[in-house]
Amino acid sequence: MADPRGFLKVRERELPAYRPVPVRLMDWREVHEHREEDSAVVRVQAGRCMDCGIPFCHQGCPLGNLIPDWNDLVRRDQWESAIERLHSTNNFPEFTGRVCPAPCESSCVLGINQPPVTIKNVEVSIIDEAFARGYVTPQVPQRLTGKTVAVVGSGPAGLAAAQQLTRAGHTVAVYERDDEIGGLLRYGIPDFKLEKQHVDRRLEQMRAEGTRFRAGVEIGSDLTWDELRARFDAVVVATGATVPRVLPIPGNDLEGIHVAMDFLHQANEVVAGREVEDQILATGKHVIVIGGGDTGSDCIGTSLRQKAASVTTLAIGKKPPVERPAGQPWPTDPVLFEVSSSHAEGGERDYLASTVEFLGEDGRVTALKVATTEYLPDGRRVPKEGTEKIIPADLVLVAMGFTGPETDVLVDQTAVPLTDRGLVSREDDFSTALPGVFVAGDAGRGQSLIVWAIAEGRAAAATVDAFLQGSTELPAPVRASTSALRP
Repeated sequence: MADPRGFLKVRERELPAYRPVPVRLMDWREVHEHREEDSAVVRVQAGRCMDCGIPFCHQGCPLGNLIPDWNDLVRRDQWESAIERLHSTNNFPEFTGRVCPAPCESSCVLGINQPPVTIKNVEVSIIDEAFARGYVTPQVPQRLTGKTVAVVGSGPAGLAAAQQLTRAGHTVAVYERDDEIGGLLRYGIPDFKLEKQHVDRRLEQMRAEGTRFRAGVEIGSDLTWDELRARFDAVVVATGATVPRVLPIPGNDLEGIHVAMDFLHQANEVVAGREVEDQILATGKHVIVIGGGDTGSDCIGTSLRQKAASVTTLAIGKKPPVERPAGQPWPTDPVLFEVSSSHAEGGERDYLASTVEFLGEDGRVTALKVATTEYLPDGRRVPKEGTEKIIPADLVLVAMGFTGPETDVLVDQTAVPLTDRGLVSREDDFSTALPGVFVAGDAGRGQSLIVWAIAEGRAAAATVDAFLQGSTELPAPVRASTSALRP
């Protein structure tokens, strides 16, 4: 068990150091330093885990990660056992340990009156150490079932479902419309948060296990949904929620206004060594980012690396508090003011800013008309009259999240029903109204966290396995839901 006095011996919360801002803005590598002494620091930090009688960190983690177990194994320098325990619930800790917002830490019992355990950093340290020591090897199935499964979408939900089903002995093919496998992991998240070597080495393991990848194939166009269903015994829809939320105000058709994911996708392509014609660039421009979430933060870091003249983030709501508010008590995941690595690199943040109009000349955006947000008694947020101001802008990136999946072709070709929110309708076991068709991740849940995508991919795989075999031994950590967590 854990050191019962560990949290008393070490009260300070210590995380890996960041590389200096001027240095990291010169490249696209991950922002953290990697020092030889980091593993020793992680062991000390893992020793702060209290091994609670009721570990509420489990409540905060949709995957059901056995956090106290692997914290103690790290404390005792048992890295191989730690990665075995971590992999038993999470296929891709190298992804969650880098880009998950860590709701588990908000639920840490130690966080009641001390800084919580550095759960996320311990997690990513375990998997990085495991890869370095050769503990991560292909898990080839002992027998093949003769059943085939198509997974449409190669983001975290699709990859998790594919790996689980491959290991269960099914022949799995993953279809991706982009030219490379990885989905959001490949083209949606900048390298300074997730270097693509981490994606590539996991794909190498999956290929060795038997998973087949089909990049550059768009289901519904290159291959119809009916043709896909005819070729495979089961189909998993894991296409994500990719329809961007737009800002329907005057001037939104001006040149220089783009949805954030188009900007990030192109930047990731260029970093990967590809040529992009007419790339959306922030170089030398006054950039306005509308939206204060993770995608907006990624736009900031990318714009600064492209040498933008200035970057300003506009958030329509109030500035969140620094400490947990009374209305969001432990162990809930509170909305707090956060300073990401990109925020620390530069730029301005403006709250209670409602954009009311885009202004332009010769068909191109030159400025935004912004008013102060006013909260009405019924909770609505509206621009307050008489508070308008003009903000110069050469490039506007709309990072307001996503409304749901792209379903037009899917519905036209299969008549699968949708929910009132435009999501693919499904039962608690991830099955749809179409026999043999299942849906996992944001396509059925709505925009949510990467940890939920992996959890749903794992759970959907268990349902598919039971559908094909009559029973399953695969774990099912969650049931299907459309009540997405705060993105």
